Amino acid sequence: MREDAAALAGDIADLRHRLHREPEVGLDLPRTQEKVLTALDGLGYEISTGTDTTSVTAVLRGTAGTPAGGTGRPVVLLRGDMDALPVQEKTGLEYASEIPGAMHGCGHDLHTAMLVGAANLLASRRDQLAGDVVLMFQPGEEGFDGAGVMIREGVLDAAGRRPDAAYALHVMSALGDGGAFLSRPGAVMSSSDGLVVTVHGAGGHGSAPFAAKDPVTVCAEMVMALQSMVTRQFDVFDPVVISVGMLQAGTKRNVIPDTARFEATIRSFSAQAKERLKTSIPRLLGAIAAGHGLEVTVDYIEEYPLTLNDGAESAFARRAVEELFGPQRYRELANPLAGSEDFSRVLAEVPGAFLFLSAVPEGTAYAEAAYNHSPFAVFDDAVLADGAALYARLALERLASA
Repeated sequence: MREDAAALAGDIADLRHRLHREPEVGLDLPRTQEKVLTALDGLGYEISTGTDTTSVTAVLRGTAGTPAGGTGRPVVLLRGDMDALPVQEKTGLEYASEIPGAMHGCGHDLHTAMLVGAANLLASRRDQLAGDVVLMFQPGEEGFDGAGVMIREGVLDAAGRRPDAAYALHVMSALGDGGAFLSRPGAVMSSSDGLVVTVHGAGGHGSAPFAAKDPVTVCAEMVMALQSMVTRQFDVFDPVVISVGMLQAGTKRNVIPDTARFEATIRSFSAQAKERLKTSIPRLLGAIAAGHGLEVTVDYIEEYPLTLNDGAESAFARRAVEELFGPQRYRELANPLAGSEDFSRVLAEVPGAFLFLSAVPEGTAYAEAAYNHSPFAVFDDAVLADGAALYARLALERLASA
């Protein structure tokens, strides 16, 4: 497998570079979709595309065992996300983005290219596949819930039955030594929610706050109170993160505005903590506003659930890495990452595993490298063939063991 993947490395890198030069953001990725469809042409996949998004779903019917497409045949799903970020690239790479304000700063160009590489490896081993493989080329991971859209459009039933297992890889520009695969059983990434708060007061002159109802000071108190709530109401071993990233109020320094507004991102690592946050935050903010004689509107927006690796599938993925590349290439994460992932929606429906692949360039210390989403983030092509090989190995071996 590794040798065949290495033979494809040039083609995989070429596709990755072409994707990187033309990044597209969100759910509508027509140029990206076209490149993927061209790359899959002639490989024997059943291809379908999305209606509400430019997704690509490709089904390969294995010919080993029971007749292809037969009922009861096992199914494995492999996901590769395709969208870019609204970031102006500053890497200076020769294949840097040619689209102003857009960049593949999270490595999704590598995911797409690796999954296409795996598509080639699996197509050449169709007679060894004891079941069917679904390739999920997904737009809109970066805040657009593309996985949710594809699930609504039927990706989990594309082969005629639900997958027995699902896997995804995610490259990292500053996590672990280059080439290492990292994961863990259970929670591997946090859940993500949003918070939008508007404090309603009564404007007035800055010299006479007693004649107004100042929403700015109340808003500031709320921001600080949220941090105290985290440390006083939630278990330190079941952490919660609340980060206020936006504050808006007023138009002039001597005018007290009618309203003040802030937005925050909320991360949690258990279903219990997530449920408590949904009631604790509105209660706290409502009490603060009432204590000052003001009103508040609290919009708690549920976004992505926890990314939870199934124990058995996580162990299977670890074995696949160690058998293919050696035990030194796998690292078990001590803790989940506080980022969030819409592949969590797939794992909520299907047992599976989510793994990270360090793409730190050779000669760069990961602690000094630019992290994912940075305009300076660089991902090493050297991991492309190994990522494609692992995708294919996971599908081949999981179908054989079903």
